[in-house]
Amino acid sequence: MNSYRIALNFEDGVTRFVDCGEHEKVLDAAYRHQINLPMDCSDGVCGTCKCQAESGEYEQGDDYIEDALTQEEADKGLVLTCQMIPKSDCVITVPISSGVCKTAVAKWQGQVSECRQYEDAAYELKIDAADKALPFLPGQYVNITVPGGQAHRSYSFSSAPGESRLSFLIKQVPGGLMSSWLAAQPLGQQVEMTGPLGSFYLRQVTRPLLFLAGGTGLAPFLSMLEALVRQGCTQPVHLVYGVTRDQDLVMLAELESYTQRLPGFSYTTCVVDPKSRHERKGYVTQHLDLAHWHEGQVDVYLCGPPPMVDAVSQFIDAQAHAPANFYYEKFITSQAM
Repeated sequence: MNSYRIALNFEDGVTRFVDCGEHEKVLDAAYRHQINLPMDCSDGVCGTCKCQAESGEYEQGDDYIEDALTQEEADKGLVLTCQMIPKSDCVITVPISSGVCKTAVAKWQGQVSECRQYEDAAYELKIDAADKALPFLPGQYVNITVPGGQAHRSYSFSSAPGESRLSFLIKQVPGGLMSSWLAAQPLGQQVEMTGPLGSFYLRQVTRPLLFLAGGTGLAPFLSMLEALVRQGCTQPVHLVYGVTRDQDLVMLAELESYTQRLPGFSYTTCVVDPKSRHERKGYVTQHLDLAHWHEGQVDVYLCGPPPMVDAVSQFIDAQAHAPANFYYEKFITSQAM
């Protein structure tokens, strides 16, 4: 019997995955995985189990009353999980916290298999999952506990879902707790991860994409690009990757490879430092062509430090054509405690 992977995204940022049988309702599958999604009647009458289907194919059937789910709501992707039968993998937003549903963030074990240093700019950390591939949505992150203590740091996956070897692009912070541990080249050490987490992830692609990355905010876009390759995406995708210094431009070979592997993909790099030797200087917003906006028919994804995210958000607000969708994530560099 076929089964589908259903991602349940809770309002507190926790994501849990459940396998749903070919003819099984999402509510039943969640209960089978000991996740108590909200419900009162389970018969399509009360509407308590109403959620938002972000992506995927499904059948809602007609065994529910309009007071529980109106046609207008159904047209917007709202579903009753007590009636919804998936026909593909799906992503569902649950409008309450994971704790209310008697579930919590998952914990995972892994072993450090590689730690590559990019001068004084960043590390690429690779971890082999202990049991199986850790499920997540491209763009999401996990909390990694720094061995030797209880402190953790949050990092976006740079690898694609479905791989047992997970990768992360981590900013090098002088004296930082994680940076100090990585500097010792911890090959073979065991680490604990909790996740996946976050509402910044690749949605169903129906129009051109514009990715805006600042520094190690490139990480989630590497995960998204690999996912797009596997999906056979044919929509135009453009990435603008901005950094502070020349040495902060990392993983350019990987980006160049996507120009061959992903039809319609292009990218631009820029460096803020006025003394840079790079051919394009300045901020990300200074290197956005009008063509990249597709007259507003574009989904924009932005990840970078807070000042960059704020500046780009203001820039977008001032444009004549607002993007169809705008998703962003700010990351804050953690120092040693």
